[in-house]
Amino acid sequence: MTNLSAEMPASGPIIRGFGAQGFRINEEYYSGGIILTPSDAIAWDVPDTISMNDAPLMDALKQVRPEFLLLGTGAKLLRPAAKFTRAIEAMDIGIEVMDSRAAARAWSMLRLEERQIVGAIMPLG
Repeated sequence: MTNLSAEMPASGPIIRGFGAQGFRINEEYYSGGIILTPSDAIAWDVPDTISMNDAPLMDALKQVRPEFLLLGTGAKLLRPAAKFTRAIEAMDIGIEVMDSRAAARAWSMLRLEERQIVGAIMPLG
């Protein structure tokens, strides 16, 4: 498992480490994907195709009304369907897509800045 450490503590869930099958959020291990909000970490059963029908993801976006969605797509950067991207942007939410390693690091740095974001991060394996 790759360990991440923050220079100073941030509020809410912080990714402390990740491996092929999951993430360590604060001191708890989550197997599989995760949805992160400024206040919660939610285990995420990653669907085969990300869509607006993903209830846990849509609930997080509606609850937080974030600046943007940080989407970690696993070991490789994979663009979501254009239809999904347009639908997120129609909600007046930006979308940043990157591989999950980069997304895990970005989440922690953005939360140190107290940014209001939602993360949906797939496992590496």
